[in-house]
Amino acid sequence: QLQLVESGGGLVQPGGSLRLSCATSRHIFIQYTLGWYRQAPGKERELIANIVEGGSTAYADSVKDRFTISKDNAKNTVDLQMNNLKPEDTAIYYCNALPPFSAWGPGTQVTVSS
Repeated sequence: QLQLVESGGGLVQPGGSLRLSCATSRHIFIQYTLGWYRQAPGKERELIANIVEGGSTAYADSVKDRFTISKDNAKNTVDLQMNNLKPEDTAIYYCNALPPFSAWGPGTQVTVSS
């Protein structure tokens, strides 16, 4: 059974920060490149950050220099530190592999609003 459970979302003012966490199984954690995706209202889901086994990372231009993806080997989690949040970051955030599995976790809602 696929295990991808996101947490950490919420309501934050522009310029604020949030830290998202994705809990997964050890197998998925060590076998796959993992990433964070998001889907804003009325838009397609998009990949915004990913991290490979060796620790190399990549980011979409829209979040580069504001978001940081990392892995916690002790907890089997993939985290996303989001700083300087903007209203356009409002979306449901998901974690998944690259390419993604057909199944998705519930996601976590991030709302950036004053």
